[in-house]
Amino acid sequence: MIEIEHVSKWYGAFQVLSDCSTQVARGDVVVVCGPSGSGKSTLIKTVNGLEPFQQGSVRVDGISVGDPKTDLRKLRAHIGMVFQNFELFPHLSVRENLTLAQVKVLGRGKDEANQRGLAYLDRVGLLAHQDKYPNQLSGGQQQRVAIARALCMDPKAMLFDEPTSALDPEMVGEVLEVMVGLAQEGMTMMVVTHEMGFARKVADRIVFMDGGHIVEDSPKDAFFDAPRSERARDFLARIIH
Repeated sequence: MIEIEHVSKWYGAFQVLSDCSTQVARGDVVVVCGPSGSGKSTLIKTVNGLEPFQQGSVRVDGISVGDPKTDLRKLRAHIGMVFQNFELFPHLSVRENLTLAQVKVLGRGKDEANQRGLAYLDRVGLLAHQDKYPNQLSGGQQQRVAIARALCMDPKAMLFDEPTSALDPEMVGEVLEVMVGLAQEGMTMMVVTHEMGFARKVADRIVFMDGGHIVEDSPKDAFFDAPRSERARDFLARIIH
């Protein structure tokens, strides 16, 4: 579903990604982890073209993200993206947040968009909050709305960029519970996170990054039980402790 091959990216003279290659098969969950500044968020944002790259290739379901002829707006409509800080429209109600892109991007009728939006809002346990505005919700509730909004677009894959990092600790579980459900339903997912409990529970593979490089790319059990690199062993010791 997602193919990243020899991707490198620079910000001016600073190289943020260096010859990164990995794949995400249809229905798989790949967790990307590593220390701050290792390039995790940049890597995941190359998948839907939010971060351009100077070398290599990225393909999603056979479509080249870096090809100038690719309609990135159309591509992004089918790749769900959930950010750290929710990115909800503050002046729109929850229901309006869920229907806007369906109507404007997918061309759905308002009734159909509303029906689908409410179905996914119910899926994340927030149907009773449909008429509230984002600032009337907790951080965990806002992130669940953001997930529902992404699901309304019928995504082929979901990208999560540290979806729990801006949440108070007691709100993390409610968001992870929704993500675990998606994984168990077979959603293709690429997740940047430090939540190692989530990774142990649902990941098929772990991609560990440091200094813009993919240091390890291995099955979940192999990564947690016997990481190959000293850097990964040190990271796990610190974060699990």
